Amino acid sequence: TAWSFPLSIPRAAVKSTHNSLRSDRFTALSCQNNGSFDNDDQRHDHLQQSNRRQLLSSALSSALLIGPSALLLPANAAAAANAAPPATETPTNQAATSAGRRGCRTNTNPSRTVVECVGELRQFNSDGRLSGVSATANGVSTSAVRNPSRFSPPWTYLTETSDARVAWKSLVQAVNGVGGGLEIVELTDEYLHATIPTEYPPGLSYDDIEFILRPDDNLVLYRSVSRTSVFVYPLTQPVSDKNSNLNRLEKIRDKLGWDELGMRQEGSKRI
Repeated sequence: TAWSFPLSIPRAAVKSTHNSLRSDRFTALSCQNNGSFDNDDQRHDHLQQSNRRQLLSSALSSALLIGPSALLLPANAAAAANAAPPATETPTNQAATSAGRRGCRTNTNPSRTVVECVGELRQFNSDGRLSGVSATANGVSTSAVRNPSRFSPPWTYLTETSDARVAWKSLVQAVNGVGGGLEIVELTDEYLHATIPTEYPPGLSYDDIEFILRPDDNLVLYRSVSRTSVFVYPLTQPVSDKNSNLNRLEKIRDKLGWDELGMRQEGSKRI
């Protein structure tokens, strides 16, 4: 038999129930001893009723001893058994320090959080476009139209040439001349991906630099973003890269002599 008990049992009610149960039990036993039952069925009914009441009395007594928190109805017991264990950590893609980023891993200690993300490259975008830049990352992109502080306008190569192939060759040469450990890891007729050790904050990982040629529009789109962001507790804005991503791109463009099609990004004023 599955018994169900209320989670709050007034002591006065329990005391009254105990007194009543003891009285009924005493009466039943007295009648049995005195042979005052009319028949065996009557004696059996009295004893059965008395036993049930005794069981209920014991259960109520246990309820007072163990407290209401230990009492579970059958439905509640099943729910408790199926309940998920408490979370031990926040998933990276739901943490404030990696909001808007993909393919991240997080290292946290009491004073700072370090987030490294590698899932935002063009190869992971089904539409073939460059990714924007989250407010939790350092860098700039021509795709960051929803985040003005990380947006930088496209370049046009018409100041040098109208031949897209010539312009692309010039860009590849300019990128190779950056130095500082830069390495081109993927190069096609219309896409370039290079990595370079992060300049600031120093000692982290790499910055990813991407370019896409748009020959029909005489444009070059780009993105330069630090894979790793550092957050100093309790801030949720990353420690600034001191505009190292933006400045590197500007040096490449200045070397090429190309123009920007829009207002120049002034960069972050954060420390």
